[in-house]
Amino acid sequence: MKDLCAVSDTTDATQTRVYVLGASGKVGRLLRAVWRAGQANGLEFIPIFRQTPEDAEGLQWRPEQDLPNVPKARAVLALWGVTGADPAALQQNVDLAIRAQEFGQSVGADRVLHCSSAAVYRPEDHPLGEAARLDPPTPYGAAKLAMERALQDAPGPTPVILRIGSVAGAESLFGNMRPGGSIHLHRFADGQGPSRSYIAPQDLARVIHALITSPEARGIYNVGAPKGVRMQDLAQAAACQITWAQPPKGVPQNVVLDTTRLQGLCALGAGASDARQIIADVKATRVWP
Repeated sequence: MKDLCAVSDTTDATQTRVYVLGASGKVGRLLRAVWRAGQANGLEFIPIFRQTPEDAEGLQWRPEQDLPNVPKARAVLALWGVTGADPAALQQNVDLAIRAQEFGQSVGADRVLHCSSAAVYRPEDHPLGEAARLDPPTPYGAAKLAMERALQDAPGPTPVILRIGSVAGAESLFGNMRPGGSIHLHRFADGQGPSRSYIAPQDLARVIHALITSPEARGIYNVGAPKGVRMQDLAQAAACQITWAQPPKGVPQNVVLDTTRLQGLCALGAGASDARQIIADVKATRVWP
């Protein structure tokens, strides 16, 4: 664990340094594995943990503490957030976003990347663009939308909002799926299972790099592979036996994002939507299974 002030503060380092808030979460663990594998592409990601740092290069700080005296940085990546359905707990998503802005301002960051969610949209049968109707059907989606709106007038660095679909290796399918095991999936009227906007950790790292380094990166970006990915294809790629079940009323078959805006900034190839490639990429992190 590094001392909070022990990070080198040269001009060159300031241009490459990125502080990562919420580094111990599922997405944080996956991304740290990608960066350790040499895919940071010239940036220095410094993870910040609330508890004892899990990495030697990590720092310890909690949002309720005073802002730390740390060297300047180019950007801040805010991975932290609260899930679940408790409204009081979910309110922390707004508080954490504002705290990330304050942290970013204290380190002289040009921008702060905030993780929102596809849950801010009302699911439709077609891919959802950034201008689609914002009518979240869940408390979690409503909390993320409240976070986005709070950031519109927040002081500090430029907020860049990532409406992320599903990070492969970090969401419920991968939490319940093991190679060679079995998995329960919902089967809909067309005989197919759910389709979601998945993104492999390596591709998410590429997106983050582009949103940090591109001068024109501003506003809101849908984040996912170019095409939706069927859960059954992921299960089959992981050699899992599928047990089909009737979906509960109201469960959407498709939650797929239109990522045209993102593709203009960070073009992800066809392989990003390939279930076999996604499974291989997640396995390569050694975080899953």
